[in-house]
Amino acid sequence: MGLIRVAVAEDWPRIWPFFAAIVGAGETYAYPEGLTQETARPLWLEPPPGRTVVATEGDTVVGSAKMGPNRPGRGAHIATASFMVDPAYQGHGVGRALGEHVVGWARAAGYHGMQFNAVVETNTSAVRLWQALGFEILTTVPEAFNHVRYGLVGLHVMYQRLSRLEFVNEVGDRGPDEGTPT
Repeated sequence: MGLIRVAVAEDWPRIWPFFAAIVGAGETYAYPEGLTQETARPLWLEPPPGRTVVATEGDTVVGSAKMGPNRPGRGAHIATASFMVDPAYQGHGVGRALGEHVVGWARAAGYHGMQFNAVVETNTSAVRLWQALGFEILTTVPEAFNHVRYGLVGLHVMYQRLSRLEFVNEVGDRGPDEGTPT
């Protein structure tokens, strides 16, 4: 695995072929059917506060990840991310490298935790990878994903705590991470 760097607009034509193949396979992403290169681009190359990176091997883009806050406002202290690896490069450590990069980025950016909202339960290689990187399955929403081969399967919500933050509510009381004020 070569370099992981911030994606630029010129990377999209190199991301699109594996994005289309992965989404079209109907096994891991709940994006709408019939996306075109133009309609899919804003779904993956989000403007700030989102960030998209690519993994490269020489001049070839072999994977990509997008990351940012899971929710706006009072939920913005929790990060989220999505990952795609070109099927020709799966099993070569690209997903692990992207996962390590994203977790490191979220920790350095000061996020309290990272949540994956929809990991398809039949995507066992991804589930094993995220668990190896410190994520735990909080719950599984049954029959939440219509898998092209297996029909209705569950979606895992996975989480990893990254740091301890102090939260203050509207009346100035400390949140649960700080304990009792002295």
